[in-house]
Amino acid sequence: MKRTACLFICLTLIFTALLTGCHGRVGLEAFKTPESFDTSRSYEITFWAKNDTNKAQTDIYSKAIADFEKYYLNIHVNIRFYTDYGRIYNDVITNISTNTTPNVCITYPDHIATYMTGVNTVVPLDELVADPKYGLGGREVLFDGPRADQIVPKFLGECRIGDELYALPYMRSTEACYINKTFVEALGYTVPDILTWDYIWEVSDAATRKSEDGTFAVNGQNVMIPFIYKSTDNMMIQYLRQKGAGYTTADGEVQLFNDTAFGLLGDVKEHVGTGAFSTFKISSYPANFLNAGQCIFAIDSTAGSTWMGSHAPLSDISEDMFVDFETVVRPIPQCDPADPKMISQGPSICIFNKQDPQEVLASWLFAQFMLTNDVQTAYAETEGYVPVTLKAQQSAEYVDYLAHDNGSGGDEEYNKKYYDIKLKATKLLLDNIGNTFVTPVFNGSASVRDAAGQMIENVAKSVRRKETVDDAYMRQLEKDITALYRLDSLAGKQEKAVDAPDLGKLPESAAVLIGMIAMAWLALLARGVQAIIKKREQKKS
Repeated sequence: MKRTACLFICLTLIFTALLTGCHGRVGLEAFKTPESFDTSRSYEITFWAKNDTNKAQTDIYSKAIADFEKYYLNIHVNIRFYTDYGRIYNDVITNISTNTTPNVCITYPDHIATYMTGVNTVVPLDELVADPKYGLGGREVLFDGPRADQIVPKFLGECRIGDELYALPYMRSTEACYINKTFVEALGYTVPDILTWDYIWEVSDAATRKSEDGTFAVNGQNVMIPFIYKSTDNMMIQYLRQKGAGYTTADGEVQLFNDTAFGLLGDVKEHVGTGAFSTFKISSYPANFLNAGQCIFAIDSTAGSTWMGSHAPLSDISEDMFVDFETVVRPIPQCDPADPKMISQGPSICIFNKQDPQEVLASWLFAQFMLTNDVQTAYAETEGYVPVTLKAQQSAEYVDYLAHDNGSGGDEEYNKKYYDIKLKATKLLLDNIGNTFVTPVFNGSASVRDAAGQMIENVAKSVRRKETVDDAYMRQLEKDITALYRLDSLAGKQEKAVDAPDLGKLPESAAVLIGMIAMAWLALLARGVQAIIKKREQKKS
């Protein structure tokens, strides 16, 4: 029996090796839209979403799910909240190999490009969008969702990777500069409609002057960081775009290390040295310093506008630390005020493929529901996001909402919903959609983005540590950043995920060959067992 067991194990291993060698790793079948949605079955789908401890957003998600389940009684949605997009990204990557990804996920195109390295992992949406029954505005969809032509074209285009649509936009934001106008005027300056980099550096340097008692002259405090940037990757990316300098190409060529980038790093070196500039990673949230009168120019997302200003409804500092001042909102600083450029950002929704096409269709219906007016408008009102559909933007409710930008109204609850800085930040994006841009998306583009910000962070930290930052430092910085983010493995080596081979079923000839080999080994096994039985009978006799 031991011999038989060993023989069986060997045969199993050989057969497995043959199967693997002939066919390689098998992914999911490419998704095909079913002819109809099977309502006789029940479906349980998972939705991974980002929520930064904002209860208002949590309530909106919960209501959206409850409302959706009223339309589709046979679909149950389980939501899982994450505190940041990076953790969603890491968990999705971990789960791809075991086919345990969520059904629907809040994410970014940079992340989707990496998800697509799996075979048929992410569902391409062009076919679903255009489906006359279940597509956007389809006749079999039970709720009043938007048509494809009612999504802002620029936002929908941002969800294309190569020639395919792989996500639906969910919300959009950009960056804004939140300014303590009171302090700017106290320094003898006026706030222009469009900031320039030269202007912001000049005013920031002026704000570092101190009084005889050692406090800063502009605020009378011991702390003043005139200019704080939340996202240094956006800082580098936008500066390069404004200057017309390289960043990356669509096929993954890294052009980040150029004279323009090193010129910005030189400015960072100079103004960190004077104490005029710092970053979120070094000093903490710009809003905390702005609201305490310890910062003049705070650059953060328009989606973070509810945290900005001396009357901000959300804040991480105590009430006694607030300083009263006039807050104004402007676009980020520009190289050419006549040709402004700013980044378009904000979450999108992707759908993961499953073995059951009906389950994918149920997921698609839920993803569509997140674009309905009630969800879009309610979520946009929580922070400075902009709805991605023209249908929601032009709705009477949203138009009325934007009209309340004339102040706090003196009421706390009114201020939470109609905070004037939030509304001004929202309008800033609405007025500049045509001036926004996105960066090329490919497998590894998220690493280039991280690298762009890390260059600024490293220089700022080195200056604060009194290290020598010269040409030799910059050359070594390029090597260090390239190695840290493996950028040398990206250039010219991109393979579009949409071209990943779908191995599908085994070729008939391979299947016949494997079958014949298996039968031969089974025959040998049977003969071995027969010989063992015969030998035992001979011993008994």
